[in-house]
Amino acid sequence: MSRGQDTAGSRIGMWLFLFTEILLFGGLFMLYSVFRSKYAVEFHRAAEDLSRTAGTINTLVLLTSSLSMALAVAAIRRGKKNGSLIFQGLTILLGCVFLVIKYMEWSAKIGQGIYPDSPALLGLSHGEILFYGLYFVMTGLHGLHVVIGLWALIFMLASTLRGTISGARFVRLENSGLYWHFVDTVWVYLFPLFYLIT
Repeated sequence: MSRGQDTAGSRIGMWLFLFTEILLFGGLFMLYSVFRSKYAVEFHRAAEDLSRTAGTINTLVLLTSSLSMALAVAAIRRGKKNGSLIFQGLTILLGCVFLVIKYMEWSAKIGQGIYPDSPALLGLSHGEILFYGLYFVMTGLHGLHVVIGLWALIFMLASTLRGTISGARFVRLENSGLYWHFVDTVWVYLFPLFYLIT
């Protein structure tokens, strides 16, 4: 198999994988929409207790990380190894910042007694219970994807340092970038659903 065929196969494989991920999150978004239409008032009331500041900062962090990831791929394609390393490192740093903010946000809710099956949560209305259930599941699943993406990016950074990824061989970094952009895109949808309900 030629390198061109191998590269094309890797890209197709990555897009097929992302399609299955879209189906997963798409199903959750549909479930959210059904419950949101049924319990609009309760969802609005529960969303008011979330930190819009934290959600907004995390949105800006992930959007910036998407830019730095794109710049990392562009740099390696031009043969600029050091520039790519800097932008890969920045992407990893921003991903870690996102997780720290999300951890603080979850900790605040848990500190208030709001977590799955907690007495405080079960004392709320049915719609609010559903809202927080979806909140923890969807943001938790997204957080897991961020962790997986960070491990992939750390591996890509190490591979770039070793020279395994270079201007002639960058498809793995490009695929990792696609995955990271997908993770960022999912958050762009999660943010208004949970934080900007009107």
